[in-house]
Amino acid sequence: MHKIVISDTSSLILFHKIGELDLLKKGYHNILTTPEVVEEFSEQLPEWIKIKVVKEKKYQEFLETQVDLGEASAIALAKEMDSPLLLLDDLKARKLANKLNLKFTGTLGVINKAKQIGVIEKVKPFIDKLLSTNFRFQKTL
Repeated sequence: MHKIVISDTSSLILFHKIGELDLLKKGYHNILTTPEVVEEFSEQLPEWIKIKVVKEKKYQEFLETQVDLGEASAIALAKEMDSPLLLLDDLKARKLANKLNLKFTGTLGVINKAKQIGVIEKVKPFIDKLLSTNFRFQKTL
């Protein structure tokens, strides 16, 4: 299990929209995000999500040429940590994280993990809630 999980904005927004932000806490205990993600999220974060500033701002700025600000800050922070898990849904950001040898999952991965560890009984009710938002994913999943 990963000791540190770093969330991008998309997972926070989606879990907030479906009223399941606590699912992150139940599946992962040490969740971090960046001030940039907090600004994009624009809602009050629960106290169990810690905010950490990226030290290498130049590296973050370089990443911003390839992905959005929140994603760039989350990826930059992940590069400063020891074996974190990134929560990313954006395909471009996931491809970049993969190139940088970072481990990642997304909203659906969080739901799947919650099922695997017995936090939730069924995945389908969560998928149904996600379908009521603007979240896009392949129906074959």
